[in-house]
Amino acid sequence: MHKHLCKSVKNKIYIIIATFYFKLRQIIKIYLRMKKLTYLTFSLFSIFSFAQEVSKERINTVISTLASDEMKGREIGTQENENAANYIAKLFKEDNLAYCTGNSYLVPFTYKGKTVYNVCGVKKGKTDKYLGFSGHFDHIGTNNKSGDNIYNGADDDASGITTLVGIADYFKSKTPEFSMVFMAFNGEEKGMLGSSAIAEDKNLDKIYNNLTALFNFEMVATESQFGKNAVFMTGDEFSDLDELFNKNAVNGLKINADPYAAEQLFYRSDNVNFVKKKIIAHSISTADMTKIKHYHQVNDDVNIVDFDNMTQIINNFGKTLEKLNPNNFTPKYTDKVIFN
Repeated sequence: MHKHLCKSVKNKIYIIIATFYFKLRQIIKIYLRMKKLTYLTFSLFSIFSFAQEVSKERINTVISTLASDEMKGREIGTQENENAANYIAKLFKEDNLAYCTGNSYLVPFTYKGKTVYNVCGVKKGKTDKYLGFSGHFDHIGTNNKSGDNIYNGADDDASGITTLVGIADYFKSKTPEFSMVFMAFNGEEKGMLGSSAIAEDKNLDKIYNNLTALFNFEMVATESQFGKNAVFMTGDEFSDLDELFNKNAVNGLKINADPYAAEQLFYRSDNVNFVKKKIIAHSISTADMTKIKHYHQVNDDVNIVDFDNMTQIINNFGKTLEKLNPNNFTPKYTDKVIFN
């Protein structure tokens, strides 16, 4: 009796141990599966986060193409200027932008009896309120001197075009709160002709009537006097755009006050043609006017470009713009601005 009882107890113990071992194996398998899933999820998130950023290589490609010797300074009225317009249109197509008007990104106007083009594309957001991004792609062409005679205009203003293209790249697979309009102006160097023409284009009134603000990028290829990851805004005393932007800015990005207020840069760039329409419009720049030696010189080429800084600014601009919506971003002009 005693012998059979011991054997029975032993069997029960074996069963308990076997059950425990089986359960433990199941728990370990589930843990390893969850750990693998967590790692996979983290990896996918990391890949997605990296993929949504604009690469330095992409920025290099765009600005190097626009500022190449083959573009011969992109002077308005030349074939190279039209080539630049077509290249920007190609980039807009790659970013799946819609046409602003008609059946083309190219928006024609007349210069000295010849048809020339601005370039315009639209990104539809969750609302009908728009943010605008612009720059000018023309420059001053060439001179007749021997040696390097091409004014490549890498900073002025291939960098501005590259920045707005970078923002379009950033939002290619996203749906922002604001809709977005991207405008590459022609003829800035001849008196802001392209921005004047497109600002008065009645076919775009539906956009302009809902345009909350326009960021006009003008010479953003170098480090500003405020350091890395920093820009300044012309005419900062005329609106609260910079204050509202900075409240939402990420990773230390900052729009600084205009350090050259006496130069009246606010009224001397393409943004002014939208100011006349009482649309909030400022130029954004990094140009350190106290040190700059390449303005309208043949050495304004890709060698002066700070690609790391441009990449940082473009991506941080994109991340900040993701946080903006028609409720938290409603800039207004002060009573100091002159609309005429």
